[in-house]
Amino acid sequence: MPRPARRVRSRPASPGRPAGPPGPGRIVALPRARLSEGERGANPVELAVVMPVILVLLFGSIQVAVWFVARSTALNAAQTGVNAQRTFDAAPDAGTQRATSFLRRSGDWLVDWEKAGPTCVEAATEVSCTVRGRSLSVIPGVSFEVVQSAHGPAERWTSG
Repeated sequence: MPRPARRVRSRPASPGRPAGPPGPGRIVALPRARLSEGERGANPVELAVVMPVILVLLFGSIQVAVWFVARSTALNAAQTGVNAQRTFDAAPDAGTQRATSFLRRSGDWLVDWEKAGPTCVEAATEVSCTVRGRSLSVIPGVSFEVVQSAHGPAERWTSG
């Protein structure tokens, strides 16, 4: 069965614009003309110049994200240590042990924390824990120092 004739339902072209549907000839004519002017191979050269910049930005953003995860890990370990140390009649090193246990289970986001280790100090009314380390290195030779502290009131009996 033959197809019915197709009707064009668009407005007529403006006087300055050529009539007819835009074909691939007009769209492709400009890039072909540019390449024929002696610029063959320009795209790979441009890519070779721009690609190192793109890779540095990519790995730099990943390194910053790893630093934020390391900071979060250190802060969570310090808060865990404070929560363990601030309880009534807690052992003198309960916070340090709990923070160390947390850091061992948390993975390698925070490295070199074993050198200084978490430190928890208990005063009469307050407990403070500090965790030190370095962020994991994605870019060789680049790692940032991480120091996070947490504070909390110590549980104690008071007179009413």
